[in-house]
Amino acid sequence: MKRRNKIHVYQLDEINQQDSTAYLFDLSKEELTHADEIQVPHRHDHYCCFLLEEGTIDMFVDFIPLQVNSEVLLISYPGQIHKVISSKNCKGQILVFDAKLTDERARRIIEDSLTKLAAPIINHEEQDWFRKLFTLIGSIIRTDKKGSLHNLLIRSLLDSFLYRATSLLQLQEKSNVHEYSARNIEITKKFRQAVQEQFKTIKKPSQYAERLNFSVSYLNDTVKAVTGFSLTYFIRQEVISEAQRLLHYSELSIKEIAYQLGYDDVKYFIRLFGKDTGKSPTEFRKSNSKAI
Repeated sequence: MKRRNKIHVYQLDEINQQDSTAYLFDLSKEELTHADEIQVPHRHDHYCCFLLEEGTIDMFVDFIPLQVNSEVLLISYPGQIHKVISSKNCKGQILVFDAKLTDERARRIIEDSLTKLAAPIINHEEQDWFRKLFTLIGSIIRTDKKGSLHNLLIRSLLDSFLYRATSLLQLQEKSNVHEYSARNIEITKKFRQAVQEQFKTIKKPSQYAERLNFSVSYLNDTVKAVTGFSLTYFIRQEVISEAQRLLHYSELSIKEIAYQLGYDDVKYFIRLFGKDTGKSPTEFRKSNSKAI
């Protein structure tokens, strides 16, 4: 079977011809209609933030369906897989910037979110605030009058964006889990982070509990109370998501993917994948080959 090339990673300098660490795109229906490359799965090595005033964009981010509209601010971080499915009457802006400009505290909030998508809901007032800030950032980026502190000025404006956006993300997470203590939420985030870093080599909930210095029952009860899901669910979701990426974007065999994900028993991996997705790895690969 002929396999497609691995997913392309767009570098910031590929889309930014102004030799700047940040860039602002004006978004229109025409641009999305003709930008064929965004309708093919791809990654970025930079942050890509969508702010719409009108219209909708239906897309997948790491295999999770999302509709971006005027009430959703999407903050896509480096490495996430994107594919635009459709767009309708879009008007807005896309802000892209070098990951190195990201404040470490804000970055951790975004990437360690209890949800896999950093897409806070915004009201009209917040949407107007972000729109004015994006416009200001764009004017600073494009100005010909650049002093010695020009890059520092851009960084400070990006900090303003990130601090406001992450504050909204935190507040919305807290409102969803307001009945739980800060300690329980922190424990849940530490577990999620550990799974993201070690799911290929550690599969047992008891091993994560030991590393975090909790009993497995306490850790499971805490995580389930905050998220509604067990430890096993998050471990398997991480495995299945990575398996889907490898099936979709690599030429590795099913056996090679199983080994890469830490499974010596290929038949067990196939059963696990089928139980979670409703398809065998081969069926998933074929169906997604036809979809692109």
